[in-house]
Amino acid sequence: MSLSAIGRSISESATLKLNELAALLKAKGEPVIHLGGGEPKSKPPLDALVAAAALLNSGEIRYTPADGIPALKKAIIRYTEERYGHHVEPENVICSGGAKQAIMVALQAILNPGDEVVFPAPYWVSYPEMCKLCAATPVAVVPENGSFYPRLKDIEQAVGSSTKCIIINSPNNPSGAVYPEEFIAAVVEFCEKRDIYLIMDDIYQRLIFDGRKPTSCYRHARNKTETSKLIVVNGVSKQYAMTGFRLGWALANKQLIAAMTNIQSHQTSGPSVLVQQAAAAALQGVQSSVDALRLTLENNRNVLLNRLGTMKGIHIQKPDGTFYAFIDFSHYDKDSTRLARLLLGKVRVAVVPGVEFGMEGYLRISYCGGTSEIIEGIDRIKWALDPDAPNEIYIGDRRRVRDWL
Repeated sequence: MSLSAIGRSISESATLKLNELAALLKAKGEPVIHLGGGEPKSKPPLDALVAAAALLNSGEIRYTPADGIPALKKAIIRYTEERYGHHVEPENVICSGGAKQAIMVALQAILNPGDEVVFPAPYWVSYPEMCKLCAATPVAVVPENGSFYPRLKDIEQAVGSSTKCIIINSPNNPSGAVYPEEFIAAVVEFCEKRDIYLIMDDIYQRLIFDGRKPTSCYRHARNKTETSKLIVVNGVSKQYAMTGFRLGWALANKQLIAAMTNIQSHQTSGPSVLVQQAAAAALQGVQSSVDALRLTLENNRNVLLNRLGTMKGIHIQKPDGTFYAFIDFSHYDKDSTRLARLLLGKVRVAVVPGVEFGMEGYLRISYCGGTSEIIEGIDRIKWALDPDAPNEIYIGDRRRVRDWL
């Protein structure tokens, strides 16, 4: 079969493939514990569900503008003023089918073949493939100090004459690291001086722990005119537990938003009106669900870290936010893909290999499920890897004997 160069170069999403495999095993009755997903288990806000139901009952489900309905744009503008301290016009906003599409159309609007896109590692699995879809080159930057917190020096060393864009994701998927405000300020200033686009992927913006507050990149931007190359991406998937609604947005200068709208109009047109009405209601409604989710996740993180603390040989950097921990398991196996397959195959625990996020030897473990799942999942992992653990265990109603150590 003849495929395009892009078709041959793009790999499948590791996280979506894992979800599919875990779901198949679970459908067969296997006692799978999914510690690999990025989906909160709480319900979406009631305001969102009521708004969607009311529109559905009306029967007025029609096409929407390619860049979003006025009601949702109004809600996003208000959200931006409240959360970022920055005012935007409707022409500075595009609503997309998730934050992923918002980033994708932004890259398509600014990149030419051969351009480079710089982002810190570990990184979200889709960034490199998105760059390849634009015939651009992804450039991952591993912090020299071995932490999950890049320095401006790390970024500067990776930027060259072909660099068109930098992507910053804080809080970070997969590490949960919240980058210091000094770093965000320095990157904003650096991009303005070098005339480089800066995409701030803020999808986990409000899921931050230990009393920390999110950083507004606009606070450190000197250029707030229509020549600014700052792009801010956010959405309702994570903070409102509305993953299946697929609604995100981007904020940028009007010329760029117009180009992104043109691209999106030929890809998918505007997001579903049902989804947009629900998102608008979530943004404008009671915000207690976000606080409740954040507190639940913070507690789950603590449970996870306490349980992991009983394992020998692993290295943990405490997550500051999101619902992921990125753990160094290289003591047990430096091949994270092989290790993840072992855990799913032998003890039915799903985790994501660190190599997919640009750092081998690590596993991404999600703690957005229940605490009982977290405890049992880590106990199974420990049994699978610790040579001092008993040689037998019951998983579900089946006795398993460890014969691989």
